[in-house]
Amino acid sequence: MAEPIRIGSLTVTPGRFLLIAGPCVLESEASALALAKSLAQIAREEDVDFVFKASYDKANRTSDASFRGPGLEAGLKILGRIRQAVGMPILSDVHTPEEAGAAGKVLDCLQIPALLSRQTDLLLAAAETGRAVNIKKGQFMAPADAGWAIEKVAARNKNILITERGYTFGYNNLVADMRSLAILRKFGYPVIFDATHSVQLPGGGVQSGGERELVPVLARAAAGAGIDGMFLEVHPEPEKALSDNATMVRLNELPALLKTIKAIYTLVGETA
Repeated sequence: MAEPIRIGSLTVTPGRFLLIAGPCVLESEASALALAKSLAQIAREEDVDFVFKASYDKANRTSDASFRGPGLEAGLKILGRIRQAVGMPILSDVHTPEEAGAAGKVLDCLQIPALLSRQTDLLLAAAETGRAVNIKKGQFMAPADAGWAIEKVAARNKNILITERGYTFGYNNLVADMRSLAILRKFGYPVIFDATHSVQLPGGGVQSGGERELVPVLARAAAGAGIDGMFLEVHPEPEKALSDNATMVRLNELPALLKTIKAIYTLVGETA
């Protein structure tokens, strides 16, 4: 990582592990606030930096009948109140240039969804807010080609994260290529590994499936390969979640997983 980047009041620096975690989608203000408080406490206990993630709108659901969240206006109000109550940086997805402008007034980090990572107008609008931008590399995109998306943002804003979340592998499947992490780090920005979306089984029915039991396997592998942080969707009861219920980490299992990831991360840092 070439230079520290800013996410709200947080400075992401080499040697400090970053956890981006939260529910897939805002289900209610009360549940999101309770989860944010729990995650912030876990992050403090494990001595890692923390950004809370929750989507106000899941615009790419498989079925039109699927739950999408409270929407832009209501969702940003909820996220703003959570940010004020818990005191950590907030991240959410943006889908259009118009959304980016509104979201930039509330969020500390604007996330570019993987399926939109080639959308120039969206990337530029997110950059121009001055907020940090997390580019989720498309499932269709070679790691070297992510440089073009990074270049679009970096010309206007250097506060960039790049997140790996797996590659399309035939129909209804993803594969995580750990070589990608080393290639992405050459761009000089923090590289995050999304262990929960990387075990997703996209499409294949009314909603995407997944292999939650493999999240720890990929998380450990990524920490060993070399990353700056981890993206984990977390829920107290994943089976009851309204989105991505097949891939989210169970809240009570996060401390042990995070402890293991951090131990590997620290060991890699000491031997690199």
